[in-house]
Parts: sequence; structure tokens; C-alpha cells
Amino acid sequence: MAQPLRAPIHLFNYLAMDDASSVRHEYVSGQFYAMTGGTMRHNRITGNVFRLLAERLDGTPRQVFVNDMKLHVQAADSVYYPDVFVHCGSAIASAAKVVHDAALIVEVLSESTAEIDRREKLVAYQKLAGLRAYWIVSQDEQRIEVHERDTSGRQQAVAYTQGDTMPAGWLGGDGITLERVYAGTDVA
Repeated sequence: MAQPLRAPIHLFNYLAMDDASSVRHEYVSGQFYAMTGGTMRHNRITGNVFRLLAERLDGTPRQVFVNDMKLHVQAADSVYYPDVFVHCGSAIASAAKVVHDAALIVEVLSESTAEIDRREKLVAYQKLAGLRAYWIVSQDEQRIEVHERDTSGRQQAVAYTQGDTMPAGWLGGDGITLERVYAGTDVA
């Protein structure tokens, strides 16, 4: 049965509604969508990525955020809750609830969001001026798709699989092994 269309909601109304709600919502071009919960595996992978990045970036002007921080992509008229993202600017967190740029965004795929993460969010995130990389992380196999912007601004995509180490020199330190990203999960 067809569902009636919802009237578009203004961004400021969305922000007020989302702040007052017990359920998180993402905003895309005047529409908002409730976020669903994840699996233990999704949560563990997200936590591993957050921990790996936080260890690397502690004491730098880059901060790592997880799950509950909103990322406003003005050029795409969207507000998302990335699983993990790195924001450059201050080493001190403020009371802000929305960030407007990111250097790295990580989305851990789930069955219900995989197509959105690979298409809609890929296009939207690439509109961020400061974005260096977007990682699309599988939770069903050791596989991370890295969409990276090189120093000349060109986009390139590389997939890393079990046993690989992702180069991450621009984040400081050595590469990141997929083994560490998937540690503590049943994904072999």
C-alpha cells in the first residue's frame, strides 16, 4: 500500500525535533529517517575503529567522534550520524551537537543501510571540503572499501581484505591492520 508523502521539514525544525527525541533521526533534503539499532558485531567493529583512531590522534587538533554526534553536510542538505568520524580543528571538545566537516568518515555496513552508505552517503560525504577518506566497513567479512581523495583532489577507491594493512600515514603512525578492526568479532 502506498504511503502518503511527508511534507518537508526545515533543517532547524529537524534539529530541535531530533534533540527532543529518544530516537536518533538522519535528515536528507527535508525528510528525516529514524535510525535503528545495530548488532553486537557492528558495535564492536565501530568501537575498535574508534579506539584505533583515538589512540593515534590523542593530543592532536583532530578529534574522533562515534555514533551520537551529528555531521551536517550542507552541500547535500543532509545531517547524518556516522558510525565514526574524525573532525579537524580543536583538541578540546565543546558542547556543540553538530559538526560541519570531517577528514575521515567510517560507516559500518548493516543489511538495512548498505545501499545508502554506498550510494547516497558516498556522494554526500564527498561534498565535504575537508574529507580525505570515507571507509565503508563490512560487518560480514573482513573488507573495507576506502574512498580516498588524493592531494590533487582526485577520488580513488581501494578495497582491503583479510590480512591486509590499510595505509594511514596521513592519520599518523603505521598502517591499520584489518585484524585489529575486526578483533573480538566472529568475522574471520
